[in-house]
Amino acid sequence: MPTDRASIQALKNILTEIDTLVSTSPQPMPQNRTPRCLELTRAALALTDDILKQTRMAPAVVLGHKGGSTTSQRHGIEHYRKMAAARKTHAGGRPRKQAE
Repeated sequence: MPTDRASIQALKNILTEIDTLVSTSPQPMPQNRTPRCLELTRAALALTDDILKQTRMAPAVVLGHKGGSTTSQRHGIEHYRKMAAARKTHAGGRPRKQAE
């Protein structure tokens, strides 16, 4: 199920309204349920805040951060030297076909 930022924000708004209604109700709930209800709504609000913070970073950003270190472990420093030399001489890419 895809979750977009707007739907998570709407959920947060609903939870905020429930928290406000429960905390400002003139009569407490029976069997002392008001404090537990407030505790659960505030925990849900904290979770939605965390989810909203995580959705700010795109998945490509998270994976891209890992890419350079993995490549350097796999190929070593010499790999980057060859890449830089190829860029300077425009010698990168696939070799040209040789005419027969």
